[in-house]
Amino acid sequence: MGKAKNNVLFMLYTVILGAIVGLIIWGFLRIMNYGIEFLWEYLPSQLNFPLYTVCVCTAGGLIVGVWKRKSGDYPEELTMVIAKVKKTGRYPYNNVFSTIVSALIPLLTGASIGPEAGLTGVIAGLCTWVGDKLKGFRREVQELTAIGMSATLGTIFRSPMFGFMEPLESDDETTLPKASKIVLYFAAILSSFGVFILMNSLFGIQMGMEGIEGGSIPAESYLYAVPLVLVGIAAGYIYFAFRKLTGMIEHRLKKFVVLRAVCGGLILGISGTFLPLTMFSGEHQIPAVMADMEKIGAVMLLVTAIAKLLLTNICIDTGLKGGHFFPVIFCGISIGCAMSLLLGVNVLFSTAAVTAALVGHTLKKPMATVLLLMILFPPRLIPIMLFASAAAKFIPTPAVLLSALRKDSFSRN
Repeated sequence: MGKAKNNVLFMLYTVILGAIVGLIIWGFLRIMNYGIEFLWEYLPSQLNFPLYTVCVCTAGGLIVGVWKRKSGDYPEELTMVIAKVKKTGRYPYNNVFSTIVSALIPLLTGASIGPEAGLTGVIAGLCTWVGDKLKGFRREVQELTAIGMSATLGTIFRSPMFGFMEPLESDDETTLPKASKIVLYFAAILSSFGVFILMNSLFGIQMGMEGIEGGSIPAESYLYAVPLVLVGIAAGYIYFAFRKLTGMIEHRLKKFVVLRAVCGGLILGISGTFLPLTMFSGEHQIPAVMADMEKIGAVMLLVTAIAKLLLTNICIDTGLKGGHFFPVIFCGISIGCAMSLLLGVNVLFSTAAVTAALVGHTLKKPMATVLLLMILFPPRLIPIMLFASAAAKFIPTPAVLLSALRKDSFSRN
């Protein structure tokens, strides 16, 4: 009887925790959107200053650098948060406020990043704290923290199944928790997602990516499946090459926290002045790209996508940290639109194939990739997205290729 009572209580705690996660995410994104509207819509309309973008981004970089030198290098990237929770079963919560501020400033500045990294760290820390405070449930701290991360991802990306699968799907295999634990995961995820949707409805606000609509897909589009997937994988190689480059620069300038952040802000401002679509996470710019792709042109779409792949890595490695999911998805959409114009292939098919290959190559998790992209693309495109993301999984990243080449060279010597 006591065990059954504990199980019911733990279920109740996870549902309440999920609701709190939903409220935190909604509040964070609302503050972010208010700040962006003020900084990038209201003020520019009042000032009419040609160098506004450069000045705001550089000032934002300076603020980020000073703040990080004082409070630490937060937020941590999503992969690091997940790795810490898997290894230790916990996530430190003594730096939650610093993480919130460090995550918010770059987003307000217009950095080419998403909010998932900062929010996941905040929620993971909060869940660990709750687990520590709940008497009788301290053994479940790891479970609470993992559940909180899943609820966060499921809510941010408006995909409960992605929130469940992404932290669980490894490069080698997918390890599912026991059936009883799965119930807890979905109780928290759906509670968080439900509260987030409820808050949007109550305040008449729509936050998140909108689905891409499209008519029937001609049968001949599937003839372009392999070329489009290869284009997406090639874009993934470009992303990893840029990450390697910016990572090397970050390593050399690691001690110069403020200088790195200022340089990152300056580069962001210059890029945003000439290529406005390279700024921000990209989720709200996808409809504009889809609607105006012929006006923008294939060349400019490709240039914008490649520049954004570079800028996302520059932002992260100079200290304007955040997630890479939204920017990479935007780049996949842009490249897919460009390929549609160049090849004359159906735009919905082209964007789905390229985006799934690009995201799949960077994420290396086919199931999570498809679940993530289902918020954008209709279910009938699941087969091509699964094919693209699965193909991309088995294409090694540049780091893996270099490691294999070094081992082969060593064994020959």
